[in-house]
Amino acid sequence: MNDAEPTAQQASAGTGATYYAPHGGHPPQTDLLTDRAVIRTAYSVIPRGVLRDIVTTVLPEWRDTRAWVLNRPAHGGPVTFSQTILEVAPGGGSDAPEPQPEVEGFLFIMEGEAEVTLDGETHRLGPGGFAFLPAGAQWTLSSVGQEAVRLHWLRKRYQPLAGHTPAPLFGNENDIEPSPMPGTEGRWRTTRMIDPADLAYDMHVNIVTFEPGASIPFAETHEMEHGLYILQGKGVYRLNDDWVEVQEGDFLALRAFCPQACYAGGPEPFRYLLYKDVNRQVEL
Repeated sequence: MNDAEPTAQQASAGTGATYYAPHGGHPPQTDLLTDRAVIRTAYSVIPRGVLRDIVTTVLPEWRDTRAWVLNRPAHGGPVTFSQTILEVAPGGGSDAPEPQPEVEGFLFIMEGEAEVTLDGETHRLGPGGFAFLPAGAQWTLSSVGQEAVRLHWLRKRYQPLAGHTPAPLFGNENDIEPSPMPGTEGRWRTTRMIDPADLAYDMHVNIVTFEPGASIPFAETHEMEHGLYILQGKGVYRLNDDWVEVQEGDFLALRAFCPQACYAGGPEPFRYLLYKDVNRQVEL
């Protein structure tokens, strides 16, 4: 694995979009300890500077792979999902990655190339590529490029719905036409990688894009939890009563009903990968 000091490692999506991925390393002894990491009852912020070699873990189901776990169900945080960044060296991967058959998964590639095989069919995914893998699916992943593949792996326990069965999905976000938010002239738009009208799916993973100066002009307060990873640019988030400045490579975990709003800053688009739990009745 690459132990070099992390820099703004970004892979072009071929459309001007970029994806920031961590490369680990360690800061020098001369650095100050102060950083932007924040843990609150309603939200947490993991800045990109935290994603160093010392906080990686090894998953027993994966070969030549290290992982940064960004969220896991824990007291005081979001409980419906886990989110992990995997760094898989060339030739590495897994023949049985998911240890829990009741858990569904979503992959999103930031750097490098991977082959994902499901039901005997192999799909090659590069930057911007994604896969939704239903609960119980037998799938494999191999890192097939010259450099390590770096990707997000989101996992959620599937909540079955009678008469509905989610199908596997493979694609690339650059091949999907974003949906503009009404009244924004396309300055706030969402790339939906899972059809929001299909009740078979109990999770959505989107890419939200704001042009510089665009905003969420009210404090969203809703039942959905969020995992929010900044892919490109910078912005300012209003979380509960706090203003939090974020940049590419940062991760936010938001509990249900955490008030949230933001605006984009800087000279380039502000884009993030967004998880939410949806389409199911509240269980009492």
